[in-house]
Amino acid sequence: MRPHPLFVREARGAYVWDLDGDRYVDYVMAWGPLLLGHGDPRILDAVRDVAGTMQVVGTSHELEYLAAEAVLEAVPHGERLLWSNTGTEAVQVALRLARAATGRRRIVKFAKSYHGWHDTVYASLSEDDSGRSAVPASKGQSPSVLDDLVVASFNDVHMAKQLLSAAEERDIAAVLLDPVMSNAGVEAPDPDFLQTLRAMCDRHGVVLIFDEVIAGFRLARGGAAEKYGVLPDLSVFGKAMAGGFTQSAVVGRAELVDQVTDGVVHAGTFNGNPIALAAVEATMRVLADPAVYEELENRSSEFASLVSGALASVPDGGSLNRAGSLLQYVPAGGNTGLHGTGGRWASVLDGMVRRGFLFMPSGKVFLSTAHTTSDVEATAEALNHVLRQPH
Repeated sequence: MRPHPLFVREARGAYVWDLDGDRYVDYVMAWGPLLLGHGDPRILDAVRDVAGTMQVVGTSHELEYLAAEAVLEAVPHGERLLWSNTGTEAVQVALRLARAATGRRRIVKFAKSYHGWHDTVYASLSEDDSGRSAVPASKGQSPSVLDDLVVASFNDVHMAKQLLSAAEERDIAAVLLDPVMSNAGVEAPDPDFLQTLRAMCDRHGVVLIFDEVIAGFRLARGGAAEKYGVLPDLSVFGKAMAGGFTQSAVVGRAELVDQVTDGVVHAGTFNGNPIALAAVEATMRVLADPAVYEELENRSSEFASLVSGALASVPDGGSLNRAGSLLQYVPAGGNTGLHGTGGRWASVLDGMVRRGFLFMPSGKVFLSTAHTTSDVEATAEALNHVLRQPH
């Protein structure tokens, strides 16, 4: 990570300490999972209780059901749930369910969107890739699987209608999208875009899948379905769901998920391990309190206001996009990138880490309930100094 790798020895609340003992206000938050900050005692207490009893058992256990019920209670379209480990794995499960249900093979994804590092979806990460054949994003990928991808433009209603109106002929099984484009500049959906996708998928027998691994429970307790009022057939959740532990899930319609009892294979030694599911149940219990989202919104709004003010005070300072507690620095006249963002961000990143504020190379910013108004005010004050240094 630019400007240099930081090695952390301790993390609590909104802060991390490096090997030298220097403290940083952390806006990386493990790349998204820590909605409640580092080491929330409510999560750790639940994990300790289970860890003293069992770690991973290879049989059924009560927490598989208790944690699933807690998630399904929160998600408006949640009829069934499959446990998995990472978002990358869960996306592959969701695509397998869609192909099995439709008998088709191709998937519509959107340029710049990231759905994990698996060969079948890690492609077309540039805005210019829309409407072209899928472009591999890593050396060593199998080119043959990328033929299954149809690449479209996010928020392009006309293109969505054009592609999906010929879904049968194009052999399209599913539309896979991050409803907020979390890794592509934090771009929110236009009001009619998700509704158009829902209507076209219904009309042409296509499975609508929301990849909510990042945005999910950051947007609202019920995820994008609650936030935007459009119900997908399946959602993939991860990160914030388990409060810092490794867990993901595919949630959605019973007739799709129940295919795992009739020939659709879903496997994984650690899919429902008790320690992670204890964290899920405890996290979902905390997120059931509306005050959590009020606090997140207040802190995120403060951050957006103060930091946007600092950016606007200098030429070519850039701006911020925001969806709830997920924010993104956008360079003046430039594009954001999954692995790095241009404009003044490199110098901001370097200057801020030297003053004790930790950000991501991509310019994405994660807030948590552990961040305070004082943290945000100190961040804006430091940023004002950094922006006025030669770069």
